[in-house]
Amino acid sequence: MDFYHFAKSVVYGLLKPLYRLDVKGTEHFPETGGVLLCANHTSLLDPPTVGITAPRPVSFMAKAELFEAPILNKLLPGLHVFPVKRGLSDRSAVRTALGLLKDGGVVGMFPEGTRSKDGTLGKPMSGAGFFALKGGDAVVVPCAVIGQYKPFRKVKIRFGRPIDITPYRERRASADEVAEMIMEHIAKLISEEKRPEKA
Repeated sequence: MDFYHFAKSVVYGLLKPLYRLDVKGTEHFPETGGVLLCANHTSLLDPPTVGITAPRPVSFMAKAELFEAPILNKLLPGLHVFPVKRGLSDRSAVRTALGLLKDGGVVGMFPEGTRSKDGTLGKPMSGAGFFALKGGDAVVVPCAVIGQYKPFRKVKIRFGRPIDITPYRERRASADEVAEMIMEHIAKLISEEKRPEKA
């Protein structure tokens, strides 16, 4: 077992019972090929939660400052985390993400770009649309994280069906349009889960 899968199993063992993680939709996740995994963002726990519940290893961007810490700069690469310079057009991070997608990897992204303070969906930034359009044959898998991270209160993770971006690429849709479309799919996953549960 490599370090990524070891760490994933440890974190899963901690978060699963603590937040009663309820995961559905993993059967929709493509077994092979590039995937841009897009989720809503309300907590610092979203990246590890999405990462440990996804069926395949997920690579995330993280602010470059984290890689300056003596321990983290050794751990983060093993966790499939790569640096991005915030507030700048980081060509190296862009190349890394696109390379992963084109090589059949999974890249995790939060289209809103920042955490929502009240849990409502924010307006997406164009970045998710850009990577969806430029990621070769990669598909987009929407993901909804529903619930607050309170001990022993259920947090739901819902993976949606893959979105084929080919039609958008062919008609040269804008990154903003594709980002909005991705957020609509995430919003639909959330609304479906917020319907009253049967007793």
